[in-house]
Amino acid sequence: MAACSPPSKRRRKNHGEYTNEESSSQPPVVVFAHGAGAPSSSDWMIRWKDMLKNALQAIEVVTFDYPYISGGKKRAPPKAEKLVDFHKDIVKKAAAKYPEHPLILVGKSMGSRVSCMVAAEVDIAASAVICLGYPLKAMNGAVRDETLLQLEVPILFVQGSKDGLCPLDKLEAVCKKMKSINELHVIDGGDHSFKIAKKHLQTKGLSQDEAEDLAVQAVVSFVSRCLRGK
Repeated sequence: MAACSPPSKRRRKNHGEYTNEESSSQPPVVVFAHGAGAPSSSDWMIRWKDMLKNALQAIEVVTFDYPYISGGKKRAPPKAEKLVDFHKDIVKKAAAKYPEHPLILVGKSMGSRVSCMVAAEVDIAASAVICLGYPLKAMNGAVRDETLLQLEVPILFVQGSKDGLCPLDKLEAVCKKMKSINELHVIDGGDHSFKIAKKHLQTKGLSQDEAEDLAVQAVVSFVSRCLRGK
């Protein structure tokens, strides 16, 4: 894991402020947002939901479908900004259901962008954001870093080294400019959904499951340090 800056205090009390006053002994509640092309019921989402719930010992991992993907019809997603209010409402309901539990926001691809936008809201007290395949590069090639540079909540990027939507050199440059605590875990040979070619796995002496297990361990380590305030 490459760290752009070390984790320190654990959760935001007011905007840009973290405190260790609350005990981190309570298991977290996780709100997990899907990517642009597949709903929360996709095999990928279900598998990662189960892995995160078990690894983080979460009291609940809340998944949901954005309105554009509901009803079984596949439509193109709107701009990420237009999904913030819906996503934020889901987050606020989860936080209200488990008020004594730390709040962790997780997103796949587009869902990670929207999770960051939600985490930047003043009335959302997330302890950490986990981005699984952050889509840093827009279709026109522009680097979409505006939200990341504003964010003050600790953030972990889990990225495949062969992810065309997030060149690692560009992400590392953004990390250096960010004011929030941030870390990067690279899945060597992984694409945008972390799939690794068989030849690459053979060269590394790993299986797909082992590579993803290492990523999940990185998530657990990051979240644990955020909650401990270390």
